[in-house]
Amino acid sequence: MPTTFSIALQELAALVGGQLSFGGDTSLRISGVASIAEAAADEVTFLGNAKYLSELRLSRAAAVLVPEDFSEAVPPVLVRVANPSLAFAQLVEFFAPKPPVFVPGVHPTAVLGEGVHLGEGASIQPFAVLEPGVVVGAGSVVGAHCYLGHNSKVGAHCLLHPRVTVAARCVVGNRVILHSGVVLGSDGFGFEWAGGRHVKIPQVGIVQVDDDVEIGANTTVDRARFGRTWIQEGCKIDNLVQIAHNVVVGKHTLLVAQAGISGSTHLGERVTLAGQVGVAGHLQIGDGVVVSAQSGVSKSLPGAALYMGSPALPAAEFREQVALVRRLGKLQERVQRLEKASQQSSGAAEA
Repeated sequence: MPTTFSIALQELAALVGGQLSFGGDTSLRISGVASIAEAAADEVTFLGNAKYLSELRLSRAAAVLVPEDFSEAVPPVLVRVANPSLAFAQLVEFFAPKPPVFVPGVHPTAVLGEGVHLGEGASIQPFAVLEPGVVVGAGSVVGAHCYLGHNSKVGAHCLLHPRVTVAARCVVGNRVILHSGVVLGSDGFGFEWAGGRHVKIPQVGIVQVDDDVEIGANTTVDRARFGRTWIQEGCKIDNLVQIAHNVVVGKHTLLVAQAGISGSTHLGERVTLAGQVGVAGHLQIGDGVVVSAQSGVSKSLPGAALYMGSPALPAAEFREQVALVRRLGKLQERVQRLEKASQQSSGAAEA
């Protein structure tokens, strides 16, 4: 990530609370950040995973952020920090171009309904539509082509990227980030079979998103059949996640891309669902549960444990089953040899 300015290596180390390795060239100047493989001679990189150590030995980087106990000899100057990944994130932000500044006010092409209330410093971008009764808090940005439905509420200092939908009566807290294509408040998937056809069940609840939540692009959160679908404080949700009606997602939970949660399931606090995890409906997922990628959760899971597979099992049990399955071929060969030996023995006895 090249920039037009540079910083002395010693200053960079101080910026991230790091210590230069003994003998490090403090006169080096750093002008950007990059991955281990792509870093140039005036850039800094980081070692967040030991599997990249071989690449680091060949890196052209001027310096590398490493754990405090790192002891390998590598070409870049070492900057020892408590958390290389977090420190690198600080440097990415430091060298990155400044984010765009949105001018407060309403763009002439935006459409505001009757009774819309905008907090101080709110910015409504081109072609946004705010239906009657909408409330937008102080300092929030409603991006181009966003749609805020009747009587919906967006808190203070939120950022709604272009083409976000917050449907009627849904509530968004403070400091929330909604990326492009997010839909809050689409109808829950509710139908009953009657008279030889699927009859739609009215979905009259809301979606509530609490403070400090971030939701990735093209993620959908269905409104509740009644009551609320609730995304609690501090949750971070990736792109392309589906959250069905009346789901509760506990505080500081992580939902990774393409995860899907069926209706009325409750996730506890600090849960992690890795990519493509599917969760059946009406389940309870305990605090601290981690479900590995592509797992299928078909029953409630107690808290603070790692689950894997489909149906999801405790990690140790799943790994044991996988090991057994991988030995089935050899077991089959053994059985076939025993059967052949038994048949030969029987034939000899009859003779």
